[in-house]
Amino acid sequence: MELVCLGLNHKTAPVEVRERFSVGTTRLGEASQNLLEMAGTPEGVVVSTCNRTEFYLAAEDSAEALRCLEISLADKVHGHEEPFYRHEKSEAARHLCKVVSGLDSMLLGETEIFGQVKQAYHAAHAAGTTGGMLNKLFQKAFSVGKKVRTQTAIQEGTTSIGNVAVELAEKIFGHLKDSEVMVLGAGEMSRLTAQALVSRGAKSIIVANRTHDKAVELATEMKGRAVRFDDWLDVLKDVDVVISSTGAPHTIIHSHEIESVRRARKFRPLFLIDIAVPRDIEHSAGEIEEVYLYDIDALEQLAEEAKSRRVKQIEECEKIIEAELVKLIR
Repeated sequence: MELVCLGLNHKTAPVEVRERFSVGTTRLGEASQNLLEMAGTPEGVVVSTCNRTEFYLAAEDSAEALRCLEISLADKVHGHEEPFYRHEKSEAARHLCKVVSGLDSMLLGETEIFGQVKQAYHAAHAAGTTGGMLNKLFQKAFSVGKKVRTQTAIQEGTTSIGNVAVELAEKIFGHLKDSEVMVLGAGEMSRLTAQALVSRGAKSIIVANRTHDKAVELATEMKGRAVRFDDWLDVLKDVDVVISSTGAPHTIIHSHEIESVRRARKFRPLFLIDIAVPRDIEHSAGEIEEVYLYDIDALEQLAEEAKSRRVKQIEECEKIIEAELVKLIR
């Protein structure tokens, strides 16, 4: 039996492709059963999160299993560049260990992925699609993930723009559970930053975009509401965080506009995240007493500082993974 992994993630496929392969948590067992039929193999597990979908197989003939699986998935790729990566044998085991340990995540060291992979494995096991090889593989991966998290500091700090912004917001507000967020612009950076805020408890998301349909689309994804772009200033009095990334050639938020709603806001703290290039928010807005303004350069610098502090931790994680893989192969 040979181990095989076919997958796609945030590095290889845009969200419009990833969503075609996404599998809800209640359907993971069924998806693993379908995987066995597609690939013609006795063992299979489907792992699916917002940033990845991966198919793990134990096959008599790995090349044939991959060929059959790719043929079955071809329709979902139609119109886009090849999104898949492929790993076989020990490389597939190494990849799973890195995934479970948070080393392959958009946010280095993220904690959620461990539970998500565990849930996928349990669903496959309950559906009867795992056997000796995949049971041993996933149990070893969970053991490795636990060691990585307990024996290294890989989870300390954040390295993505969105999560750096979230950490700053939490320092300002203490917690985000009662915070309202307004997003100006509906691009990928806006979506990721808003997603990070929601994942940490932000109460609601309001989206404004020059193309209103896109605002509605992002608001629906975030379980929020859309407003017309011309009405964003009317909403400003109610929000705590503004994420702006419009692509406009000039500033769209000015100090005098923020000054005009300060009294209506009762001088509450306002966190402005400007991730646009050119910048959307007038620099002098950050000089207003209760306003905290961070642009893309400031956020990237904070992210890089956090990342450089953790390079040594990545090396420690990889040493643990390699040592455990030797045991598995033996």
